[in-house]
Amino acid sequence: MQAASRESYAAAQERLDAYADQASSADLAALADEVLAVAGLLRSQPRLRRALSDPARAGADRAGLLGSLLEGKVAEHPLDLLRVLVSGRWSAPSQLLDAAERLGVDALLASAARAGQAPPAPGEGGAAARAGSTPHGELGEVEDELFRFGQIVAGDPGLAAALGDVSAGVPRRVELVRALLAERARPATVRLAEIAVAGFGGRGFTSSLTRLVELAAERRDRHIAYVTVAEPLAEADEDRLGARLAEMYGREVSLKITVDPGVLGGVRVRVGNDLYDGTVARRLAENRNALAGTK
Repeated sequence: MQAASRESYAAAQERLDAYADQASSADLAALADEVLAVAGLLRSQPRLRRALSDPARAGADRAGLLGSLLEGKVAEHPLDLLRVLVSGRWSAPSQLLDAAERLGVDALLASAARAGQAPPAPGEGGAAARAGSTPHGELGEVEDELFRFGQIVAGDPGLAAALGDVSAGVPRRVELVRALLAERARPATVRLAEIAVAGFGGRGFTSSLTRLVELAAERRDRHIAYVTVAEPLAEADEDRLGARLAEMYGREVSLKITVDPGVLGGVRVRVGNDLYDGTVARRLAENRNALAGTK
């Protein structure tokens, strides 16, 4: 997003966070579904997207237009969030669509973070409700389930082709996701995987899934470290690697480990744009290139 669009999204996200601090997991999941349904409407109606992001119209006018279309069809809290969203300034209609999808995803992630926690009593803050419970509810498990699902798909070319086949239509691929994850993953994981199939932010399935894993980690205030090894790491080695990366980046790190015998040995780690490759495969490749250069 460009700067103006980021500011507009931040205002809606702030309103969502204030609501999430007082809401139950079920309430947040319901809100997410309604926001995502409106995002689907924006995707299918280009003229509506343009009208709701038109810089020539005042923000209050755009919010009023949205309200006139959705009042009585969408619950109070999601409608309030969407009014805040459309009243902002948008660099392009497509960025409003992306922001609506992102707002729905953020609500789903907030629902997972709240899962297993009681909402605070009236007058209490979210910290009081979370005292003595898991700080991020089920969000870490949802993050891991999404990553593992991505690994399973990547390891099965036929499945990857089926889920990435845009000619098959979204409903058919969503049914496949539900069949694969039914009773094997948390509801938030299944819903997020469905969003990935639909092409979150205009991305392909694999890129969508990766982005959703990263957003889950961001909500837990963590970096993602993609780690590739020839064989599974011992728990103590994982802990040491995580602690070292947290020290380097000044923030907790969520390790996403892929076992690939092709690296032969050593470890390859990618954090954002940073790549640390200490694998045997890399050293052998460098030696081959060096020998080829001496001929």
